[in-house]
Amino acid sequence: MTYQFIILPVIAALITQIIKFLIRSNKLKVNWRNIIAYSGMPSGHATVTVSLATIIGLNEGAASPLFALSIFFCLMTLRDALGLRQYLGQHGEVINELVEDLDEDQMLDRKYPELKEKIGHNLLQILVGAFIGFLVSYLGFYYWL
Repeated sequence: MTYQFIILPVIAALITQIIKFLIRSNKLKVNWRNIIAYSGMPSGHATVTVSLATIIGLNEGAASPLFALSIFFCLMTLRDALGLRQYLGQHGEVINELVEDLDEDQMLDRKYPELKEKIGHNLLQILVGAFIGFLVSYLGFYYWL
């Protein structure tokens, strides 16, 4: 059933984004832009890539080259979400502070918008997202579809 390869990761992603929206709406005021937020609990990166790798593994088997490819794709994506994006967030934080320190120059405020400082994930966010992705694909494979 090839539709599982698309439907289950999409369902997992929707569940993750709804959870993320509810968590952010509980902490902050309700903002509909939080439904497509990049960072936060749980990780959408982990959810989608683990969900895809899981459904490929369940359909094709662990010895499949496609499963191996999906595992490497998953690991690269999670490494990016955990490491590189946090590093970029640190850069955004430093640049925002530099622009703020030069606040007497109004041109800087108009020319340089405030950069996002939280665009990555921490390990807990990755693990929770991975669990959701695995669970949705596992249950979808064995019980729903």
